[in-house]
Amino acid sequence: MNEPTLESIIESLLFASRRSLSIREFQKILPEFEVSSIKDALKRLRARYALQQGGMEITEVAGGYRIQTRRDLAPYIKRLKRVAPVRLSKAALETLAIVAYKQPVTRAEVEALRGVDASSSLRVLLDHKLIRIAGKKNVPGRPLLYATTRHFLEFFQLKDLSSLPVPKDLPEEPQQQPLFNG
Repeated sequence: MNEPTLESIIESLLFASRRSLSIREFQKILPEFEVSSIKDALKRLRARYALQQGGMEITEVAGGYRIQTRRDLAPYIKRLKRVAPVRLSKAALETLAIVAYKQPVTRAEVEALRGVDASSSLRVLLDHKLIRIAGKKNVPGRPLLYATTRHFLEFFQLKDLSSLPVPKDLPEEPQQQPLFNG
């Protein structure tokens, strides 16, 4: 049997991994290879997958790389899996958008932007591992800070947070509502 190539080693690591692998992780796993060699092998592997036009692709998500089925084939995969996709309510999606664009953010800051209680939406997003508790704000009461997770990036197939669409309607600071009209 022939000596495995770096491309075949990387391909097998991507196939075996349950999440995306960063260049740093490849470097730790494959210390005998230079970073430039790993990057070049990844580039060649991605090109080969694209050229083959098979059912798989190598994508860059969440600061790393992964093998996945091509996005345009998702309807066929859903037939196989017959798993209900994660459905988020409008309130949860609004809350997630605020956390994504304003992170780290407190519950009170989310509620000030949304104008309603956000605790149940935050709980749902935590349960789905789309957000995490990122610490506590250094103000009286030390409220929890929320931020998105790596799973959020993978779920929405984003390379990093800079891949988010540009927000058009999200105000910079919470709008202060008058306590009474008069």
